[in-house]
Amino acid sequence: MHIKQLYIDGAWQPAAAGGQRAIVDPGTGETIARVSYGTTADAEHAIRAARTAFDHGEWPRRPAGERAARVRALADALRGEASALARIETANTGKTLAESASDVHDAAAAFDYFASLAVTESGSVNATQPHALSVTLREPVGVCGLITPWNYPLLQAAWKLAPALVAGNTVVIKPASLTPLSTHRLVELAHDAGLPRGVLNLVTGGADVGDTLASSAEVDLISLTGSNAAGASVMRAAASNFKRVSLELGGKNPNIVFADADFDTALDYALNAAFFNAGQMCSAGSRLLVERALHDRFVEALAERIAAIRLGHGVDAATRMGPVISAQQRDRVLALIGDAAREGARIVCGGRAPAGDAFATGFWIEPTLIADVRTTMAIARDEVFGPVLTVETFDSEDDALALANDTPFGLAGAVWTRDFARANRVMRRLRAATVWVNDYNVTLPGAPWGGYKASGIGRELSRSGLDEYTELKHAYVNFEASPQRWF
Repeated sequence: MHIKQLYIDGAWQPAAAGGQRAIVDPGTGETIARVSYGTTADAEHAIRAARTAFDHGEWPRRPAGERAARVRALADALRGEASALARIETANTGKTLAESASDVHDAAAAFDYFASLAVTESGSVNATQPHALSVTLREPVGVCGLITPWNYPLLQAAWKLAPALVAGNTVVIKPASLTPLSTHRLVELAHDAGLPRGVLNLVTGGADVGDTLASSAEVDLISLTGSNAAGASVMRAAASNFKRVSLELGGKNPNIVFADADFDTALDYALNAAFFNAGQMCSAGSRLLVERALHDRFVEALAERIAAIRLGHGVDAATRMGPVISAQQRDRVLALIGDAAREGARIVCGGRAPAGDAFATGFWIEPTLIADVRTTMAIARDEVFGPVLTVETFDSEDDALALANDTPFGLAGAVWTRDFARANRVMRRLRAATVWVNDYNVTLPGAPWGGYKASGIGRELSRSGLDEYTELKHAYVNFEASPQRWF
């Protein structure tokens, strides 16, 4: 089996210590690839290459239009390999092919968006005095360490790489250990697109690689999408040299359904919000808050629809939900479900690993609906990252908001109602960075993505996402300087 190597300073190479890791298909548990597994030494090598490319190379000094052209070429390359990339993503993550195809499309759109945005990036000029100008402009931050998660490996790589590269930075990217394959292919495409050596570096490896990126004084920015524990570790390491930190962390997102909502539409979106990608999304609508007058009917309809969700391998066109990423994740989710039952919650449907020969291998959980949930339960407070939907009941708008905001997280939320005055009130009072009204899980390249509270620091996507990868410089230009004779 061919070993997929590290990419450092424009060349493919094995890990310095010779380490390797098997990559498995979550639907079968079978090894589908082997990758070189780097350590601190490899991360330091990649950082030096990126540092040299930034300090002495051409990339930061190229016109924005030239950088944008290279980034746009990556978008074209992704579209040209859309089918193959979707299959890579499905094999490595367990997503359905439809979900993976959506990721490839959205990744290409992110590269296109930031390529277009880069050539319109502007500063400001203020004629503050007759003899002088006050100028602001944006410059690249420098060397960026990018750490991406296992649930959206290709898409998250695009969300970080596109703004970092068009802004003129150099990069070391560390994909999640479980799902590096699509990022590896993306870097191959970037190499073929002619990025200068050292501008983009790839190191697959464990926590020591991420720790090195976060702690190195030669790295100017660290961007991580991952767990809150990983985010805290990165912040501690980055504090030693005050580097810029961007974090997109966990979520426990309320999906609020008022009694006047369009029943069928709210039902469809509640299912998608909870079970898309087997619930392995930071934005998952895993907390369903339903007005009491609608509750019983809504739960009954949910249970009927959930029972009909077809589990299977992602390459099967009939599959509607795939496996979770690993045995460890499966066992964690099943333990949370068991704890909820012991605390008095009602498992309406699911809650187990499915039976049958088709599920004898791989990492499977039935889509699960849990009612009679109290906000104090772990299942209502912890990010589950699995196919689990909990239901709580509310009696009033204020009650719904109290429940929705009773969480350490603040990533996203949704409100379903025909009353747009109410929708406006709830949207404004929800302590979440993204709120959908009569929709769910829409992300747009031009709209910022990030979190309040424990859901993160900084923003991805939009002009705000590009600004994360730039420094703001001020210059004061005096055209008529003369001696002041102050001393």
